[in-house]
Formats: sequence, structure tokens, C-alpha cells
Amino acid sequence: MASTADIKNGVVLSIDGQLWNVIEFQHVKPGKGGAFVRTKLKNVVSGKTVDRTYNAGAKIEIENVDRRDFTYLYNDGDSFVFMDVADYDQINVPAAVVGDAKNFLLENQQVQIAMNNGNPLYIELPASVVLEITYTEPGLQGDRSSAGTKAATVETGYEIQVPLFVEQGTKVKVDTRTGDYLGRVN
Repeated sequence: MASTADIKNGVVLSIDGQLWNVIEFQHVKPGKGGAFVRTKLKNVVSGKTVDRTYNAGAKIEIENVDRRDFTYLYNDGDSFVFMDVADYDQINVPAAVVGDAKNFLLENQQVQIAMNNGNPLYIELPASVVLEITYTEPGLQGDRSSAGTKAATVETGYEIQVPLFVEQGTKVKVDTRTGDYLGRVN
């Protein structure tokens, strides 16, 4: 058992049998009364975010989470196959764990997978990836009803909004957290 003094960003807590990732925390010492720790927690499985407050010195349960580098190999129907960079072991990660990361996964891409007791919890992608536009309508110069953007499909099948001048076959940089277009890549 650990205490609230051990809370840091990125630590995973076990609360009522569920795993919660600490997004941010703040140690508060008011003028009167006891000190406490205010935390913002994100459920590892569902992604739900909650705020929790603990009295200073309260006992908490910290889970051991191992983040390791993997290479994405291929999609096997209902799961995704990754290879450990260190020992070349392959693991199957269910599509539910991969979640929205599947929209940005290309073969041989490096990712980090957080593991707890041999079970994959979630996948951490790089902040941005380079993807090729496989289909987009030609942009008409006078068309400003859509604020100068149009829909484009990237090589993973995901649809993003790009400026009118972007054409089919162009490589673009995409933010993996929001799915936003960041720019063209030469």
C-alpha cells in the first residue's frame, strides 16, 4: 500500500477493482483544516474522467504498469498483432483495447503499449503520424461554404478534414489525439 504522497502524473491506481490513470494532481494545504490531494483520474478501460479528493496520508493502491515499445504488424480480424521490439514476441491486442488508435495505425509503426499483469491496457501512439490521402474530391476555388476545407480519406480508411488545395496522393501529417490535419509532408 502506498500513500497520497506517491501520487504523480501517469501513475495507475486501483480503485474498486478498476484501473485509473492519474492525469493531473494538486496537493492543497488550506489555512485551516487538514491537507488534501485533488486528482483528475481517467479510467484505463472506458476512458471516463472523474475528479477525486483524498486526505493527505490516505492509503491508496498503486498498480504496476509496464510501458514497452512494440511494432504494429497487422490486423487479424477482431484483434491487432504487435511485436515486442526487445524480444520479438508477438501479442494479440483486442480491437476494444486499440480503440480509436486503429484510425492511425500503419504496418511497421512504433507504438507503446501499457501492460498490467500481461494484459494490454491501452496503446500510446506518437503525437502525429504521416498518412497518404487515398481519396478526396477536387477542391473548387470559389467554394467557401465549408470554410475552405473538404473531406479526405487517408490510407487507414479514416476520414479527416483538409484544406481545398490538398489532392489525392498527398502525404499529410495528422494529429493522433484529435484527428486534425497538421500540414503537408514532402
